[in-house]
Parts: sequence; structure tokens; C-alpha cells
Amino acid sequence: MATETLPLFPLSQPVFPEGILRLTIFEVRYLHLIRRCQQEGIAFGVVPLADGHEVQKAGALERLHNIGCLVHLLNVEALQPAVLSVACVGTKRFRLGEHARGAYGLWSGEIIPYPAPARLPIPADLQPLADQLGGLIAAAQRQGEEADIPMRPPYRLDECGWVADRWAELLPLPPAEKAMLLAQDDEVQRLRQISDWLSGTPT
Repeated sequence: MATETLPLFPLSQPVFPEGILRLTIFEVRYLHLIRRCQQEGIAFGVVPLADGHEVQKAGALERLHNIGCLVHLLNVEALQPAVLSVACVGTKRFRLGEHARGAYGLWSGEIIPYPAPARLPIPADLQPLADQLGGLIAAAQRQGEEADIPMRPPYRLDECGWVADRWAELLPLPPAEKAMLLAQDDEVQRLRQISDWLSGTPT
């Protein structure tokens, strides 16, 4: 599996493939990250924080999970000098290899992509989760709020992994549990874990 070294953006919450991420950028390290991605046409990796804070603090340590998601820029808008509004889309999961902090405190690391998902159909007993998600999307469309939800068409409500990932983004799960879901290779099991959480059943 080919690897490459890319800039990293640690966040408290992970991003999932095909999810929409909106950011307000003001830290120097991330202004440099966005500029580099624009100039070189490269992706960057969003990695959930295991310890530390999203905004850099003097003397504070940051520790990263070893799982993340590549994202590509969709839109960059300057709100004011040195403040950017950024929209990105998740593309694929990766395992994080060697990583280190460089200039301005910006992380970079070895990206080891996971194989493309199998795109499995939804088991009959988990179909209600797809139906509920479809209802949320339809409600957002009726209310003119479709642009505010962290997903975009095509809405693949017949695919297990896509439905699981959208629920993982929407639900108020603890960050460590979301990171665990991102690391779950089995798409059916990922959706089943979401179902258990919604029903209050321990996993």
C-alpha cells in the first residue's frame, strides 16, 4: 500500500469519508496548511486528538490517535485578514504512521491508506437506521437547511458504510467512541454499533 507524508489537522472529533467539514481557520499553523494545500493541490489528514486541545496552547501536549481521514478542500473564503472559512470533504480513511510537529507547531505524518470499502448492502434488521437518516435528510430539504447538514448528495442510503458514517458524525458520541468507529473495518459491525448506541444496548 503506497504511503505519503502530508500535513495533519488534529481535531477533537474525527471526520468520516464523504462527510463535510467546515472550519474557521485563524491559527498561523493552519493558515500555512491551507495555503500549501491550495498551492500544491494536496489533501491533508484530519486526526482525532487523544490528548490536548484543538487550539494550540503554550506548553500543552498534543497526542494523536493512529487513525484519520484524508480531506480535500471544497471552498476557501477569506472572512477577514488572517481568518478563513473553509469547507472540506472527507475522502478515505488512513492509518497514521510516523508523525512529528514542525514549524509553527504544524503536524505532519505518514499516511497509510486503508483499502477502498466494499460498499455492502444494509442488513434487514438495520434498515430502520437508513430510513431514519433518510427522514432527517428529507426534513432538512423541506426546511431549506440541506446545506447545513454534514453530508452532500448522492445520499447512498442503501450502503451500510455510508449510513454508519453519517450517523457517527451526527450523533453526540464521545470522541474516543467516534475514533473507534472510524477504525472499525467491518461496515456492518460499524452500523450495528451505532444501532446499539441508539437503542441504549451496551456494545
